[in-house]
Amino acid sequence: MSSRKRDFDGEASTPEPKKQCKDFEPRSYQVEVFEMAARRNTIAVLDTGAGKTMIAVMLIRRFRNEAKAAGDRRVIVFLAPTVHLVAQQYEVIKIHTDLEVECYYGAKGVEDWNAERWEKEISSNHVLVMTPQILLDAFRNAFLKLDMIHLLIFDECHRATGNHPYTRIMKEFYHKSMCKPHMFGMTASPVVRKGVSSVVDCENQMSELESVLDSKVFTVGDRSEMDIFVPAAKQVNRYYDPKFFTHEGLKMKLGSIWNKCDALMAHLEEKPLDLYKDINDKIKMSRKQLSSCHAKICHCLDDLGPICALEAAKVCMEVISLPCTSEGCDFSMEILGVYKSFVEEVLCAIGESLPFDYESLLKTEHGCLEAINLGYISPKLHELIKVFQSLGASNQVLCLIFVERIITSKVIERFVRKISYLSHFKVSYLTGGSSSADALTPKLQKETLDSFRSRKVNLLFTTDVAEEGIHVPDCSCVIRFDLPKTVRSYVQSCGRARKADSHYVIMLERGNSRQRDLLFDIIRSRHSVIDTALNRDPYACNSKVNYDEKIDSYHVESTGATLTADSSISLIYKYCEKLPRDKYFTPKPVFQFSVYDGYFECTLTLPPTAAFQTLLGPVGRNSHIAKQLVCLDACKKLHNLGALNDHLLPVVEELAEVEVDEKEKVSASGAGTTKRKELHGSVTISSLSGTWAHKRDDLILQGYKLTFSCDLVGQYYSGFVLLVDAILDEDVACTEMDLYLVGKTAKAYVRPCGPVKLNMEQAEQAKLFQEFFFNGLFGKLFTGPKSGAQRKFLLKDNNESLWSTSKMYLLLPLETSVIGNNESLNIHWKAIGATASVVELMKNSYSSGGEVSVASSPSMPRTEYGVSDMIHLADKSVHEGDLKDMVVLAIHTGKIYSVFDVISNFSADSPFDGNSDKSVYMTFSEYFNKKYGIVLQHSGQPLLLLKPSHNPHNLLSSNSKYEVGSGDKRTNNGGLPIQKPRNYVHMPPELVLHIDVPIHVLKSFYLLPSLMHRLESLMLASQLRKEIGFNFIDSSISSALILEAITTLRCCEDFSLERLELLGDSVLKYAVSCYLYVKYPEKHEGQLSTHRSNIICNATLHKVGIKRNVQGYIRDAAFDPCRWVAPGQLSLRSVPCTCGVTTFRGSEVPLKVIYEKENKKIVIGKACDEGHRWMCPKTISDCVEALIGAYYTGGGLHAALAVLKWLGIDSEFEPEMFDEAMKAISIRSYLPKVDEIEKLESKLGYNFNTKGLLLEAITHASQQELGVNYSYQRLEFLGDSVLDLLITWHLFRTHENLDPGELTDLRSASVNNENFALAAVKHKLQPHLQHRSGLLLAQVTEYVKGLQELHGRKDSLFSKSSIKVPKVLGDMVESIAGAILIDTGLCLDKVWDIFKPLLSPIVTPDNLELPPMRELGELCSELGYFLATKYTEDGENVIAELEVQLEDVLLVRKGREKNKKAAKAQAALLLLKDMEEKGLSHSCHPSKRRRIEEKSIGEENFVAFSDQNVCIAPSGFAEPIKSDKASDSDPRPPVDLAVKMKKGGPRIALYELCRKSLWPMPIFESTEDKPCASSSSNGERIGHPSFVSTSILHLPDRTIVNCVGERCLDKKSSQDSAALALLYVLQKQGKCCIAEV
Repeated sequence: MSSRKRDFDGEASTPEPKKQCKDFEPRSYQVEVFEMAARRNTIAVLDTGAGKTMIAVMLIRRFRNEAKAAGDRRVIVFLAPTVHLVAQQYEVIKIHTDLEVECYYGAKGVEDWNAERWEKEISSNHVLVMTPQILLDAFRNAFLKLDMIHLLIFDECHRATGNHPYTRIMKEFYHKSMCKPHMFGMTASPVVRKGVSSVVDCENQMSELESVLDSKVFTVGDRSEMDIFVPAAKQVNRYYDPKFFTHEGLKMKLGSIWNKCDALMAHLEEKPLDLYKDINDKIKMSRKQLSSCHAKICHCLDDLGPICALEAAKVCMEVISLPCTSEGCDFSMEILGVYKSFVEEVLCAIGESLPFDYESLLKTEHGCLEAINLGYISPKLHELIKVFQSLGASNQVLCLIFVERIITSKVIERFVRKISYLSHFKVSYLTGGSSSADALTPKLQKETLDSFRSRKVNLLFTTDVAEEGIHVPDCSCVIRFDLPKTVRSYVQSCGRARKADSHYVIMLERGNSRQRDLLFDIIRSRHSVIDTALNRDPYACNSKVNYDEKIDSYHVESTGATLTADSSISLIYKYCEKLPRDKYFTPKPVFQFSVYDGYFECTLTLPPTAAFQTLLGPVGRNSHIAKQLVCLDACKKLHNLGALNDHLLPVVEELAEVEVDEKEKVSASGAGTTKRKELHGSVTISSLSGTWAHKRDDLILQGYKLTFSCDLVGQYYSGFVLLVDAILDEDVACTEMDLYLVGKTAKAYVRPCGPVKLNMEQAEQAKLFQEFFFNGLFGKLFTGPKSGAQRKFLLKDNNESLWSTSKMYLLLPLETSVIGNNESLNIHWKAIGATASVVELMKNSYSSGGEVSVASSPSMPRTEYGVSDMIHLADKSVHEGDLKDMVVLAIHTGKIYSVFDVISNFSADSPFDGNSDKSVYMTFSEYFNKKYGIVLQHSGQPLLLLKPSHNPHNLLSSNSKYEVGSGDKRTNNGGLPIQKPRNYVHMPPELVLHIDVPIHVLKSFYLLPSLMHRLESLMLASQLRKEIGFNFIDSSISSALILEAITTLRCCEDFSLERLELLGDSVLKYAVSCYLYVKYPEKHEGQLSTHRSNIICNATLHKVGIKRNVQGYIRDAAFDPCRWVAPGQLSLRSVPCTCGVTTFRGSEVPLKVIYEKENKKIVIGKACDEGHRWMCPKTISDCVEALIGAYYTGGGLHAALAVLKWLGIDSEFEPEMFDEAMKAISIRSYLPKVDEIEKLESKLGYNFNTKGLLLEAITHASQQELGVNYSYQRLEFLGDSVLDLLITWHLFRTHENLDPGELTDLRSASVNNENFALAAVKHKLQPHLQHRSGLLLAQVTEYVKGLQELHGRKDSLFSKSSIKVPKVLGDMVESIAGAILIDTGLCLDKVWDIFKPLLSPIVTPDNLELPPMRELGELCSELGYFLATKYTEDGENVIAELEVQLEDVLLVRKGREKNKKAAKAQAALLLLKDMEEKGLSHSCHPSKRRRIEEKSIGEENFVAFSDQNVCIAPSGFAEPIKSDKASDSDPRPPVDLAVKMKKGGPRIALYELCRKSLWPMPIFESTEDKPCASSSSNGERIGHPSFVSTSILHLPDRTIVNCVGERCLDKKSSQDSAALALLYVLQKQGKCCIAEV
């Protein structure tokens, strides 16, 4: 539908291209009718096919142009009585006009539309095509009004009689309106009765139609042109002989079979289950269906003969659809068995009356004659066959055959298919969309008609559904197998034959005067109708009928919605349909009648969940009027109570869209999901902000001592002190953490040490120390080119720009002697001063320009090498023995090193170690001279072997261990991390300056980035805690706990929000459930559930999280130490902001939204330099839940409620509200059930203070039959959340170290209806359930019996899942939990004390059983095998075949069951056993043993199929097919593969080939060719590593294919090369066809 506003909306808009419409030339008689219809309201009476719709199109064009010229906003409405006609007329109007047209019918869900949706439709379209009921409902609900309509067209308007919607529209609205639209009606026959008895009768029927439609009948007098364009079909009467075989004996036999089976069903009524109304109703329905089946078969036997009767029995067998068969209980199967027994016996009885090879008679004409002589087919059917023969052998014939009954059309269609000499005809059938099991759906109707129009079907057997409006212009023959009953039926069926020289064949029985008289009366009536229509005065006034009679109705002033007594009954049923229901109880009204002095009085009883229960209505003349009146009063009351809205429709609690402010309204769609990405900012840590670094003054800062201890003996790290301007929270200031290195762990301790005073000089030196080391180790001290005049020493000038006010602190080393002294603080000023001296020396060296001369160094002595063991550095001479572990600075590069060794036999005059074929340097001296312009003064000195600095690493996760001093991580064959070989640097001593800083201080610098990142995160969490503002004496919500709640899995930490989110979800659900239960005592479970869903849905959580700026605190990316910068450090890996919001910093970022497919380059979590990052909305929702879980963990329910209050989520209620709710329950009478309650209390181990609560908790809604006005549904709503929270909290505390995924599996296995039902039966709670449903009792009984039979069996999982669990048992357990909660005053601990033994044993990781299909899927995915699934039908069963191709064996298993899931699970269990025999087993959670090495790209895209919810059924069979050898030849054709030649493409193509071919996943083995470990003298590594990969594939014929790829610079490219080589080998073997892309 176009959303374009109509062009007369009064607003200037951009003109759209005019829609092209198909033009047509109207015929003269069409123009005549059109001109009359344009002048006055008209009923056009024209033959079928005369083009009445085109006259309507002409009117639509005329009225639309007039409206456009006058600025009239009214629409045109075209009504058609059937959905098919609506679709057909919609297409015609759309093609022949340039207007906006839309069609409406029930299947579009129109009945659920609101006023806004209707307003949109009216404003967007010019013509509305719909069924009349849609318009009538829209009028009654005041969505449309008559003054909105300019032209109203009625197709097939003869239907405007009785209580048809056409009539109701006219009587209820049109005739009472002051502003009436123009009317136009169309019909081929303006009478609807069987015929007309006289001219007066004909006149009266037409006058009645004219009065209802306020129009005059008009037809064309001169039919000459119409006869040309609409040729009349030639009527042909075909006579058949009366039947001479009555088959009385067979009829009696069928009757006795039916009587016997009906008696068996009647006998079921004598069983105890018949005490229940639902069982009684189902038995009656089944008996009615049995009787209908018998009647259909007998009709076909009588009218068509035994062969067709046999086909009718087969049809009945195919369409068995007893309403109770889906229940799966013994009672239902018993009824089904009786029904099937009846059909089988009928098939046998009819079959015995026919010869064994009766179908051979239908292969020849002679055989058919013999069949009619033997009575196997009726003369009438034989005559029809002869008519078909007369149509000729052409398959271009289009013939409609009208029959009276649906069963007749289906049976004759099957029969004709069996006749060999009619095989050139394609046959089908068309029936209406009624509720009958034999009827076709609207979709199938359309497909069948399309096939008929396109000549894919030649003979179409149909009921009267094809009489009206079906347009098939090439139809050449219409056969009335059964006579028409009315004039309308005669005229319209005859009008279907529209092709020139077509025939209208009527089949008549010879000598049947009744048929002859009926046909004569119909033909006479038709002529009478035509004459009467021609002789009517088109200008005469209509005889007015009084439409002002008093109609009981109800009117809503605010909207204009109207309800009549006639329509009130359907509204009451519609209201009840919206109430909660289950499979054992369908809410519906109950009517009871009383008679007083000939007048009727009706009492209405509504279901327990309705707004009220009973109402006594006014008296009426008969029961129907009394029923209407009480329903009208009930609707008034429901409207006053708010259960009906002002449009008089049931108020349905819907999942509301989250409201957003106008400035936030980018798009609400996708909020709270992963489908869209949002741009958000980051919160600035207030504790680290300051301005003191920009002032040259004395400082007083807060000190926090950072100390380290290593678990490896002999390893020592210097302590540091953190100086900040703020006092940190105690749990941040006193914290400790593990830093993970290779082979060891360093524990970091943070302790407060009070204020620290620095004078101005100390402050400047401290800043200089921090700038020097963080830039020298993790950044660079020189800017500009590596050599030349433009090179600049970073610390030469003032560096205030390096100190941001948002992040300002000092990290200073402590002296070794006082590391363990917590009372005093001794900063290592000597090291800080020495650093300042080095900086000063470097400033002086570079003061004159970018070049540095060794000779100009002030401390450089000129002595010859070899006089002593003194080594001359750039600033001093030292003993060779003092050089070990000395910290030095290379004056030409600004890089910091530590001395590892002195190479006595190697000097600057030695050959350059970076020498190669391309090298231009012969010695070190030459290298430094040519590259840096440095002339070495002491080239004969031994070279120093230096350990270079490296980038910092993430030391926070135990999964990634790094060695301080190593540059990368590798793993050995055992998967353990190993240290990468070090790169050492050869350096002339005279090029380095000594920095008098201990080596353990330098080592500690590599711990600081990770330590500070964690501290900053804890400060952020502490800041959020202050925002929330909850303070309670007994609570301890630590910063670490909040940090866990704001840390996502992307951070790759040892903790994440997943566990807390799981808990928070349950806490939130419980808190909101309690609040809603208490606040809305009048709302039923469905309304409460919808309210709860609105509050706790991700979209709402996203909204409240955004409102509280939670997104600014979330940590959503792994710590990148290379991007971490300390105050005073210049960032080398800056990420400039490209978000378009550079003027915004921190978290104040205007919301930007993109969707999943819009920008693939977006990286989630990665922040730019301004702190902006893209985030999934669901991450925010998850974080909100995790915060709730964190506060519940640290402070209990009070703390969690405080978070909800801070977020703005209603969860607290006044005590008075709780007391009021309890008061209503306490007055409930429980005395009749006192014994039942006492027994149940003893089983529960709890005595209720308010007994009515327990009574409500065990009362099913079906008790309404006994007048009970309550049920357990509200308590079930509450109890569901109670048990969810209690079990989740138990698992959360019991399994503290469990992976979130495993915890989720445990909760899923514990919190489910099956588990609760099992507990109910185990403790014998089910006998106490109060209900009035026989089906419920039958299923509960069967479930209990099944559990008893399975007791002690080993294959418990396999067996239990075969039993259908009655949901009502689990619901009762949940409702009892809710009742105990309310009775104990919301004491969760008391509820758990009672329910823990009831639910024990609670599942643990050791006894957790995954569904077999999921376990098999995970095992195959883990091991790299693909799983194939095939299904085949076997009668009522489904056979599932599963295949897994291992390296050396193809495993195949089959399962047979009633449904796909059960059959698949059955086969999966057998496959798991097979794989276990081969040593391939599956733990519940393979993540525990997942290897560390990186997975190849694309592998995750082709994992084996997994099904999360599968049950197993032992009642079928599992076929033990197991193939231990693969086929010698592969019959499958080669697989076509498109191989993308970009990175990852060949591997993805190889995985796809394996998936399609069911081969095991390929294996890649990669080897690294490493260059020499040494580096050049400037620290640059010489050469690059390269990789060579081998791809290995195990084929089913036990051959192994190995292919070696080309040498590449990275591992993944080498694997791509190996994959491509393997693909070409497989292509040569004919297994695939490759196309490079």
